[in-house]
Amino acid sequence: MDQTSFEAELRSAGYTEIEAKTLEPRAANPEHAHNHDIKGLVLDGLFIVRKGGKAAAYRAGEVFAVAAGTAHSEEIGEPGAVVVIGRKYR
Repeated sequence: MDQTSFEAELRSAGYTEIEAKTLEPRAANPEHAHNHDIKGLVLDGLFIVRKGGKAAAYRAGEVFAVAAGTAHSEEIGEPGAVVVIGRKYR
């Protein structure tokens, strides 16, 4: 999926605050939760989401999601990542 199509899909599903981010490699951040749903598309690199003690790695073209209130952490693998993320407030 390309960025334009993904952003259109996010908007039609009620996601707001859509942004593209370039992220440097880093270890997992502390576990946390948000008061909004998150859905993202990896455009380049490696983005890892840990939920419930299980890690899932996402690469270019893959979509990840974290529901509001879900405890999770993220890690950015080598050589970094470029992602598009949308937030959906309930």
